[in-house]
Amino acid sequence: MHIQTINDGVHALYDPAGLHVGNFKWINGLWKFKAIGYDPTGQVVPGGGPLTDRHNTTIAQLDEALIRAQFF
Repeated sequence: MHIQTINDGVHALYDPAGLHVGNFKWINGLWKFKAIGYDPTGQVVPGGGPLTDRHNTTIAQLDEALIRAQFF
């Protein structure tokens, strides 16, 4: 699992296999997780993918240990 900075307000989350599974977005003073999946043709499915049950989860800080425990 790793987190990649896209810009100050968006960080991409990759699962342990290296697949992009969503983004953390800075919204109203909290990080909000936005799940992302991909259909068979490679098109993005907002709110989909393996972490769809975590879509819109909020956290106070981008702590890798906390994210690993909560999301994986």
